[in-house]
Amino acid sequence: MVKLREWIKHLLGDVGTVFYLSILLIGGFLIATVTDPQGVQELAQEVLDATAHNFGWLYLLATSGFVIFTLSLAFSRFGLIRLGPDDEPPEFSYSSWLAMIFSGGMGVGLVFWGVAEPMMHLSSPPLGIGTPGSVEAAQTGMRYAFFHWGFHQWANFTVVGLAIAYVRFRHNSHGLISETFRPLLGERVDRGWGKAIDTLAVLSTIFGVATTLGLGALQINSGLSRLFEVSYGITPQLLIIIGLGSLFILSAMTPLNRGIRYLSNANMFLAAGLLLFVLILGPTAFIFSELTQTLGEYLGNIIQMSLVTAPYSSEHWVQEWTIFYWAWGLSWAPFVGSFIARISRGRTIRGFVLGVMIVPVFLSMLWFSTFGGSAIYFELFEHAGIAAAVVQEVPAGLYVMLDQLPGGYYAAIAAVLLVSMFVVTSADSATFVLGMFTSKGVLNPTRFVRILWGVLQLLMAAVLLLSGGLLGLRTVSIVTAFPFMLLMVLMAYSLYRDLSLESQRREDRDKLLHERIESMLLRESERELARQEEEEAHPTALEAEEKSIGDK
Repeated sequence: MVKLREWIKHLLGDVGTVFYLSILLIGGFLIATVTDPQGVQELAQEVLDATAHNFGWLYLLATSGFVIFTLSLAFSRFGLIRLGPDDEPPEFSYSSWLAMIFSGGMGVGLVFWGVAEPMMHLSSPPLGIGTPGSVEAAQTGMRYAFFHWGFHQWANFTVVGLAIAYVRFRHNSHGLISETFRPLLGERVDRGWGKAIDTLAVLSTIFGVATTLGLGALQINSGLSRLFEVSYGITPQLLIIIGLGSLFILSAMTPLNRGIRYLSNANMFLAAGLLLFVLILGPTAFIFSELTQTLGEYLGNIIQMSLVTAPYSSEHWVQEWTIFYWAWGLSWAPFVGSFIARISRGRTIRGFVLGVMIVPVFLSMLWFSTFGGSAIYFELFEHAGIAAAVVQEVPAGLYVMLDQLPGGYYAAIAAVLLVSMFVVTSADSATFVLGMFTSKGVLNPTRFVRILWGVLQLLMAAVLLLSGGLLGLRTVSIVTAFPFMLLMVLMAYSLYRDLSLESQRREDRDKLLHERIESMLLRESERELARQEEEEAHPTALEAEEKSIGDK
């Protein structure tokens, strides 16, 4: 019996309540979905409708607030605080750091929606602005694509990543979501409140990542069906998930600085190659014109788009698009934020914020301008039928667009490979983060724990596809993100409070040091003044004083 306990301890490492509670809740959801997929889907839809109707405005306000909060921190007096000791250099090179951020962030989503979203907006204009298929609908759709993949999306990851990196590397605390609430909750973080927060983070992460795995499976299945006449449906999608799962579980067995790092760099090279292929062989001048104009419209309308709720309309466009994107980002925030925090030791707050928010946003805009812009060009001026293909099969738009280019067949193969690598990297990163969350924040959870979470991710993605396909994936993302959004608001306040306390302690320490130096300098100056007075005394004055003493 003792040996059995030791063997289990060796497999699981230092796990606790969060691990067992998360396994129990996720297992219960999986069983319920398998036994009654229609009932689970209907219940999730009811919760979604109630959440979006009553609290949709809160998604918009909270996410906009995160943008203001993170940029304000970067350019405030806190910007030069380092995530670690004051003299510690960054752990990874800047290029590798950015590659891991981008690959672990929204790589799959960019490939999936890069053509699909502009085409869907072209066919069904956002908020009824413009007629379907018109130039106005195309430009409005591109502006909203920039908006959905811009500062707001990455601000979610920045808040969580910065809060975790600060407490982990500045205070040497555990890398847990709950640790970021210690300035507010104190020792209660070590008890029930902390366990509840970490469990919620685990649930949000696994649902968010399962959504991405499902999107990746849809995109890969669509590509294979066009390239090799593989049928498009649930069976091949489940087989794709199993195949990808085997790959990322193998990657999960390698150290972070080898598996994920090498995969991320390979992703960036392949993504850059595909981007340059479309940029050079596609309508280059149109792409850059589209980028320039849409960037101007995005920056000029960002406040208005951030707060649109359409209360006078019965349509659900904001719920189906903007709120979905914000909820998807929020559900990914524990995972992406924790992963970014793990690889950001040694960077300043300003460098962290600018690196996580500015560079990925610019790359996202360039990606949408290249792929979405090319699709719009071919659709409007050459009538390529891309929009119709997206209506029939959402992921197919990418491959129809690539067919318009010379060598499009081989580009489609590269696109399938790129999505596969992005899925493997994201899922591998998620197994690491979930293992960390459920192993009391250790930086290197055991291989068995990481593999276990990899298997659970596969099962979750599979049952979500079975219960509703793309609609099921979107519904569950929005529902599970809401409670974590409320936690993030408190997390931001807790981080600001913690930074203010450190800043105050630093000011008090500098003031005390300044006073001590002044005191030392004053005493030294007094002694120096006395010596100078003694040396400058006239010799006759000393003789007169001695003579006076002698006469007495």
